[in-house]
Amino acid sequence: MAEPSINITAVVTAYHPDDRLSAVIGTALETCAEVLVVDNTPAGSASLTDGLAGPGVRVLRSGSNGGLAGALNAAVGALSAKAEAVLVLDQDSVLPAGLVTALAASLADASIGVIAPTPVDAVDGSTYDRFAPSAGELVDRDTVITSGMLVRREVLDAAGPFRDEFFVDWVDNDFCLRIRRNGVRIVQDTKTLLPHSIGDRREHRVGPMTIRVLRYSPWRHYWITRNGLVLIRESLGRNPRWALQAVLYLGRQALTTAVFEPSRAANVKAILRGALDAVTNRTTPGYLPAGADYRSGTKVAR
Repeated sequence: MAEPSINITAVVTAYHPDDRLSAVIGTALETCAEVLVVDNTPAGSASLTDGLAGPGVRVLRSGSNGGLAGALNAAVGALSAKAEAVLVLDQDSVLPAGLVTALAASLADASIGVIAPTPVDAVDGSTYDRFAPSAGELVDRDTVITSGMLVRREVLDAAGPFRDEFFVDWVDNDFCLRIRRNGVRIVQDTKTLLPHSIGDRREHRVGPMTIRVLRYSPWRHYWITRNGLVLIRESLGRNPRWALQAVLYLGRQALTTAVFEPSRAANVKAILRGALDAVTNRTTPGYLPAGADYRSGTKVAR
């Protein structure tokens, strides 16, 4: 297997990780110079990252859950000066052979700032991006998901911090939209696939149709709605195509939640609260997961 031509640090974000984390680290070490694990597991809770540090592996454990944005910001601040690019991975993103080398080869094109694989459902291999490109091998995108994206170091340095106000959901979209406005190309490799867990997916039959629904807890519905609407508002004039796609996504998510989810009352309440907080630029602490450490400068609703 050919080695990447650039020095790559893999950043793995973790929260109460399971046994897959060791596999993620092992596959990343095959092609990355270093693996940096940022563990959001709160202090007082045992974690599989305890004792993981070793040759080529560093573990940052803050003792609190600062969300995806907080973890990524901590990782960027801890990068070695040698790192020329950063590969971002979730704790369940076990890398197929050749993925990193294939992505790194695309960075030979100096115009590309971010290159990402195509995420597929880890269970059945199907794509879950409703707006995924259907033609071409390297396709320019407005946004890609965090897990699997390979980012030039200078792009990270110029972009500024990840948006900790968003905690988890839409952090990747905000980052991508910001760097796109600065002229950075974001490209997706449609031939390089990364199996990725997409959560609790259920299928419902309605006449001849099969409707796929992702089930989330109320706190996730809150952040998906709040942060999505904030980004839509900010992007309407700058990127109306992306904003329309996001509106369609949120609309479908709200509708299928209201119709199919068993805990629909709590979830619909969370969606409505998220919509209200998006309009008023507030956050509601009750919709943070247990052990979360939220340090945003936005107004906090009581």
